[in-house]
Amino acid sequence: MDFPKDLKYTKEHIWVRVDGDDATIGITDYAQSELGEIVFVELPALDIEVEKDASFCVVESTKTASDIYAPVSGKVSAINNDLESNPNTVNEDPYNAGWIAKITGFTAEDLASLLSADDYEALVK
Repeated sequence: MDFPKDLKYTKEHIWVRVDGDDATIGITDYAQSELGEIVFVELPALDIEVEKDASFCVVESTKTASDIYAPVSGKVSAINNDLESNPNTVNEDPYNAGWIAKITGFTAEDLASLLSADDYEALVK
């Protein structure tokens, strides 16, 4: 199981990579392994406002459908359209090519509430 140190995490198994004004969002390696084969990702609409801890998209696997909860509040500035034709990219490369969306306009308080890699690893062990 992989826990990149440069990411922040939620207890709901979402990762966040902050790069300037963008927070790139995806599901963790742990989450994708628990879900099994990802067969569909319902991406959020571009330019919508999302609230921290509110559902903003859905990931479906051969086992179940799971709501994805926004780890920060803000505006969806980009979505990974490649997941529409290749949803299993989330399984193959959850921390890079398998990203789901980018959010801008988040606050430092939202980021401060997220878990470090070490804290997240301890949570799932």
